[in-house]
Amino acid sequence: MAAFVTGEGNWLPMAMTAALVASALLYFRPLPISNRTRIMAAMNLYVGVMLAVMGAGHVLAVTAELVLDSLEGSPLLLYPIGLAIVVPALLIIRHTRTLLRPGDDRRTTVALHAWLAATLVILGTVNTPLAVPALLSVAYRLHGRRWIGVAIVAMAIIVNAGLLIGGLIFMASGQTFEEFSRPR
Repeated sequence: MAAFVTGEGNWLPMAMTAALVASALLYFRPLPISNRTRIMAAMNLYVGVMLAVMGAGHVLAVTAELVLDSLEGSPLLLYPIGLAIVVPALLIIRHTRTLLRPGDDRRTTVALHAWLAATLVILGTVNTPLAVPALLSVAYRLHGRRWIGVAIVAMAIIVNAGLLIGGLIFMASGQTFEEFSRPR
């Protein structure tokens, strides 16, 4: 169990699966809302769940390695990294309810997703691909033409499928991130 929790490649596929299930349940739930609102809420929830699970997985892995006395690095630095991801992700999840109500809360949606995307990039450029779904949610929230919305949703599907495939390949490799990303 500890090997799974501390395995670097395990969290992205698990987080993306949880996010897909949560957003699909929301999207297909019978609600009296427009399709645009339904899509925005599903994209919002997807980003929030994916990164909340990733951040929580980071905190759990740090805790497990601390208990196993195999932690490389300072918990005073590593815990805040996980919390810096979990906090905006949980706020995004909570914000999904607001999106389902009448009224336009565009600024909050944009601010939360921008905060999360910026946090990921600041924590390391290697996290940039994880920031893309949040940026696509911002783009969808701000779009004004139907064909642009369709293009944004298509890009989100492609990006998330790519992330999932990459995550599964990384998980199957059994390597650490450093070993996996090292040029051959």
